[in-house]
Amino acid sequence: MQRPQWIDDHIALYRTDPEKALWWDSALGGSSGMLKTLLLTVKGRKSGKDIPTPLIFGEANGAFVVIASKGGWPTHPLWYLNLEADPSAEIQVGRDRYHVKARTAEGEERKQLWAQLAKLYPPYDEYQVRAGDREIPVVVLEPVRDA
Repeated sequence: MQRPQWIDDHIALYRTDPEKALWWDSALGGSSGMLKTLLLTVKGRKSGKDIPTPLIFGEANGAFVVIASKGGWPTHPLWYLNLEADPSAEIQVGRDRYHVKARTAEGEERKQLWAQLAKLYPPYDEYQVRAGDREIPVVVLEPVRDA
């Protein structure tokens, strides 16, 4: 499955004008309004290459929160599988860059964070229905200090 061109365009915009790229027109994804996005860069578990992905995010307790929805497909997105293999990643939020460690929220934390992000982007609830038996992961990206 090839990703849509608008994702590549958003990555390119993040590299040339990160302040503009911070905001994304969610009509492209089936919602409405401008939403904040971050650029998550993970290491490919097979290629070892840096792979960037723009994602809608929320914030909670000093961390960034993203949803591994893949539009409700029955399989997890590759970026999530890469984080499972190596939870260390980098994010860019506007001009700010962070080293982060990823973890998957569970239980009550997942429920609360899901509700927070579904309020920002209502199609997430539809994606969960479409995903069937796959529980869509809620990923917490916690900034880490460089040693």
